[in-house]
Amino acid sequence: MRGGKHCFVGLIALALAAPGGAAIAQAYPSKPVRFVVGFTPDGGTDINARLLAAKLPEFLGQAFVVENRPGAGSNLGSEYVAKSPPDGYTMLVCTSAVAINMALYKKLGYDTLRDFAPVSLFSEAPNILVVNNGVAARTVGELVELARAKPGVLNYSSAGSGTSQHMSAELFKLRTKTNIVHVPYKGTAPSLTAVIAGDVDMTFANIPAIIQHVKAGRVRPLASSGDQRPELMPDVPTMKEAGLTGAAVGVWYGVLAPAGTPREVVDTMADAIRKAARSPDMKQRLAEQGADPVGSTPEEFGRVLREDVARWIEVVGAAGIRAD
Repeated sequence: MRGGKHCFVGLIALALAAPGGAAIAQAYPSKPVRFVVGFTPDGGTDINARLLAAKLPEFLGQAFVVENRPGAGSNLGSEYVAKSPPDGYTMLVCTSAVAINMALYKKLGYDTLRDFAPVSLFSEAPNILVVNNGVAARTVGELVELARAKPGVLNYSSAGSGTSQHMSAELFKLRTKTNIVHVPYKGTAPSLTAVIAGDVDMTFANIPAIIQHVKAGRVRPLASSGDQRPELMPDVPTMKEAGLTGAAVGVWYGVLAPAGTPREVVDTMADAIRKAARSPDMKQRLAEQGADPVGSTPEEFGRVLREDVARWIEVVGAAGIRAD
C-alpha cells in the first residue's frame, strides 16, 4: 500500500513537471489582481474600474481589488503602475488623461507609450457640447459663426485645466479656428452651474452630468463629441453630422499593464475584458452611464493611445496650455 501511495505522488510530480502540467500549475491569474485608479472614488474612471472588477471573476476565477491612488492629475497612480512588477497582478484602469498628460506635463515619471503594455479598451463615452439658453445659436454652425464674429467674447467652462472637457473644447477651437475663452472650475458640477446661470456661454460635459439639465430645458445641447449619436440622447447630432470634421473625441476607459508583462497574461486579460464588456448585463450598466462597451484587442488599444498622444500634443501646442 505504501509503495502504491509513493507511486501516486510520483505521478502527480511528473504531471506537474510536464509542459501541460506546468501550465496548469502556473495558470494566470492564481491570486487576486489589483486595479489601480488614479482618481478619487465615484468618478467615471472609478465607476468603470469597479464595474469591471465585479464582472471579471466570472471569467478568470479570481478577485479584483480596486485601489484609488489619486493625485497630480492622475499621474501618481499611473507612475505607480508603470514601476510595478510586470507580472499581471497590478494594472492601471485609466481614462484619456493618460494620453492627455503626455502632452500637458513637461516632466512625468513615466512614458505612456514606452512604460505600459496596452491590454484593452473597456468602454467609451462622448462629451456633449451644451450652451446657455441665452446664446443665440441652435446649431454648431451658428455657434461657430457667432464665435468668429465676436472673437474673445464667448467663453466656456470646464472641470479644470487638462480635463476631457477642457481638451474637447480646445480641440473644437482648433478645428473651427475660433477664439473662445476658457474659464476653469474645480469640478463638473460648478462648471455646469456656471453655464446654467449664464456666467459662461458653453461647456462640454458627459451625459450623466448633463442629461437631466437638458431634459429640464436648463441648457441646450448642440452636438456630441463621439463617433455616433448617444443612445440616451438620440436627437443630438455628432460633430461630423453637424458639419465639423476632426473634432470627434470621446472619453475612453481602458486597462494598461506595466511594460514587459508577458504576452500570454495580456491576452488572457484582454479576452476576459472583451467578454465582460460585451455581456448583456454590462451593456445595460454602461448604458446607464451614457457609455458604450468596447472590449478591444491590445493592438487596437495601442493604436488609440498613439493617435491620442499625437492629437493632444497638437492641441496643447496650438493652445499653449500648461498644467496647473
